[in-house]
Amino acid sequence: MSLLDCFCTSRTQVESLRPEKQSETSIPQHLVDEPPFSRLPSSTRAKDVVCSTNVSHYELQVEIGRGFDNLTSVHLARHTPTGTLVTIKITNLENCTDERLKALQKAVILSHFFRHSNITSYWTVFTVGSWLWVISPFMAYGSASQLLKTYFPEGMSETLIRNILFGAVRGLSYLHQNGCIHRSVKASHILISGDGLVTLSGLSHLHSLVKHGQRHRAVFDFPQFSTSVQPWLSPELLRQDLHGYNVKSDIYSVGITACELASGKVPFQDMHRTQMLLQKLKGPPYSPLDVSIFPQSESRMKNSRSGGDSGIGESVLVSSGTRTVNSDRLQTPSSKTFSPAFFSLVKLCLQQDPEKRPSASSLLSHVFFRQMKEETQDSILTLLPPKPSVALSPVSPWTEPECDFPDEKDSNWEF
Repeated sequence: MSLLDCFCTSRTQVESLRPEKQSETSIPQHLVDEPPFSRLPSSTRAKDVVCSTNVSHYELQVEIGRGFDNLTSVHLARHTPTGTLVTIKITNLENCTDERLKALQKAVILSHFFRHSNITSYWTVFTVGSWLWVISPFMAYGSASQLLKTYFPEGMSETLIRNILFGAVRGLSYLHQNGCIHRSVKASHILISGDGLVTLSGLSHLHSLVKHGQRHRAVFDFPQFSTSVQPWLSPELLRQDLHGYNVKSDIYSVGITACELASGKVPFQDMHRTQMLLQKLKGPPYSPLDVSIFPQSESRMKNSRSGGDSGIGESVLVSSGTRTVNSDRLQTPSSKTFSPAFFSLVKLCLQQDPEKRPSASSLLSHVFFRQMKEETQDSILTLLPPKPSVALSPVSPWTEPECDFPDEKDSNWEF
């Protein structure tokens, strides 16, 4: 019986999902270990105690987002025996198609196999009737997409982009070493914890190159539920030809995400789907901050010589107003520059030919990331607003809703 078969029966008892139920998966049995220099988040200690499958041990505080094509609600909650803040994703399995159930199954299974500080972990997974509960660490800053919308509507500083992308690419490198393609790298799938740890989420879109014990060179199937992620997808993945695609398609998505973080806008977002596909598949190479591929706004970008330019090449000057926020650390001058190293990174990632793109592991040694100072656990915190305060109040115990979740398009927390 498959892992999720037991979920589809209404009024089942609360049941924890354990790795021993996963023998029929195609995930490799021996995964590449996490590099020894990886630091473990403080939440790792909480994982040892937050393992309860008793629904009465969790107090739902507030809904903080939606995901999985709006089938999942994401809640901030408190584990009452320990007082630990957690994130709970609740999905009504009766509303899921077979394809969505398979995607959920994949994400749950992978959560038990992957062990890396830059990959979002699941602490506990269980069912309450026909509802799937997934308990994860609470990421106080939410997603990079949420940071853009709340604090950086016209884009982040290059230093902050460097810190966020470094963590995401490290997680991506771990996935690639274990024969997996993420297929949904974007700002809303990059999460930041309260202590500055960057993790990569969105495992339900992941695809394994390992089948029946053998690692294949390419994939030929089109990801399910991919309409919303098309702006980030690579040309070869969208082309769907006999060549297929591989882990290098994720590198293209890293380049698009870099543009997203730099501008505060998603490339191709307002472009007609057909036009977007044509530009990706046949169009000439475009500048990473070319205004023609971004939604029109009051921001304007132009080539300019920057006083801080090293002379290696031209920087891009982004003219914008100073943001009005509550932290002096977020106050930026009326113009900001992006270095030649940043443009070099994006250009490499957005190569039309996937073979010309670097691997995730080699990307980590790019000059853009070598500019990072010696990392400390709180270094990224100096670039972020003060950690959002959480006001908790007593709530009623969770009861199974009598109606479906409302249809809301905005989802800042996509897991």
